[in-house]
Amino acid sequence: MRIAINGEEREIDGGELTLAALVEHLGMKSDRVAVELNREIVARERWPGTRLREGDRLEIVHFVGGGRFSF
Repeated sequence: MRIAINGEEREIDGGELTLAALVEHLGMKSDRVAVELNREIVARERWPGTRLREGDRLEIVHFVGGGRFSF
């Protein structure tokens, strides 16, 4: 299946693929990721039931924590 992730065309192997499975396949922690599918933000609880289709366009933002605050 061919999809675009963050503007980059990618070929993903496999049959039917859910959004949750894609995030796992990409090695991302689901609690640190926000996903937009075809210009619509998808709530995390909907990821397991959201099937990806040929030509879908995703924007995935991965939040990174760390550092230290100084006052």
